[in-house]
Amino acid sequence: MNKIIAKNPTAMHNYMISEKYEAGIVLSGTEIKSIRNGKVNIKDTYVTIKNGEAWIYGMHISPYEHGNIFNKDPLRDRKLLLNRREINKLYGMIKTKGVSIIPLSMYFKGNKVKIEIGVGKGKKLYDKRADMAKKDAEMKIRRAIKNDI
Repeated sequence: MNKIIAKNPTAMHNYMISEKYEAGIVLSGTEIKSIRNGKVNIKDTYVTIKNGEAWIYGMHISPYEHGNIFNKDPLRDRKLLLNRREINKLYGMIKTKGVSIIPLSMYFKGNKVKIEIGVGKGKKLYDKRADMAKKDAEMKIRRAIKNDI
């Protein structure tokens, strides 16, 4: 059973996700304690491949309140743990124009923190409008069915 810590609410709105991967993340002890308290934000994050390693940028983990000198910078870059084959595949995908790697959610799997990352292409404005119109139509249908019963 996976306990979800944080979700990226704008990922599905701004990107068409084609593939998903599960990655581990390198963290310090006080960062884990802050994550257990739910003090993490992955809204404006992205992943890049640098020197054959996957790195996540822009993830904010608040400093642990009861921490001391061992607290790390809240916005520091963090290394993701993926297989070499997965990293090479992701690297090939992001070389395509308009393709990005976006964190979708962060969760506990056992006692380890995992991040679900998705490979996606940015949506145009008309795609976003079409998605919102589709959701609105589905909601109206559900309401109509609920009211008829």
